[in-house]
Amino acid sequence: MSRILAGELKMHVQRMKPEVPPEDGPAPIVVFIHGLLIDSLASYYFSLGPAFSAAGLDVIMYDLRGHGRTERPESGYRLEQFVSDLDALLRELDVTEPVHLVGNSFGASVAFGYAATHPERVATVTCIEGEPPVESWISNMKYVLDRAKTELAQRETLAWFAAEHGQHLARVFESVGQFVQLTTIAEDIPASARIEQDLSAVTCPVFAIFGGESELAEQVPWLESSLASCRTVVIPDQGHSVLVQKTAQTTELIVDWVREHALVKAH
Repeated sequence: MSRILAGELKMHVQRMKPEVPPEDGPAPIVVFIHGLLIDSLASYYFSLGPAFSAAGLDVIMYDLRGHGRTERPESGYRLEQFVSDLDALLRELDVTEPVHLVGNSFGASVAFGYAATHPERVATVTCIEGEPPVESWISNMKYVLDRAKTELAQRETLAWFAAEHGQHLARVFESVGQFVQLTTIAEDIPASARIEQDLSAVTCPVFAIFGGESELAEQVPWLESSLASCRTVVIPDQGHSVLVQKTAQTTELIVDWVREHALVKAH
């Protein structure tokens, strides 16, 4: 584990080089971007990361600003700032070739935002239970963050979490409540820059994975019709926690996707 200065922040990053480097050139670089508030790079470190390294891929995982062991500024949480952080991190790591971005939930929105503003730096985007940062995303994020700011400040809410799910989860949500109370994240994210509804700025191939019981799966027809190159998979009987509940299947799907597009690039 290491912390590096990337742009204005000390960022926590973990890199897993391929266990067996490919013989025909550099390994494809896969950058994992985690979700918002209760998440960190640990969700990948203990799931997809080691499997991707074992599959011969070069893995980069990092904590978003305000999360995990990355610095937590009081302000500066618009999506475009998360996008700038990613760009600064890749430059600090001297990554010059296009990368394969894998984003879970909010991490997918960061990936879409980076692909829209830095198309030359992105080989593919994989969206796991996420959505592009268009107008509807702004509304969804405002609703979630407003609820978090209000409800997680209430002692009875935390007591309910403790009674229903245990003290550990209650402490996690208490920490989240402090995050949204002591920073401007709840105000900043809804004020983020959007990308166009037609997704024309996203020119790289996109792979979207959803749970069949998740409302986000309703995006499938729109994504397939709006994006120049899009593949979707809906996993039956799953909700928002596809990454956790179907780790092996998710790993296989994305490794095959990255290898396929790395092969296309090589030829």
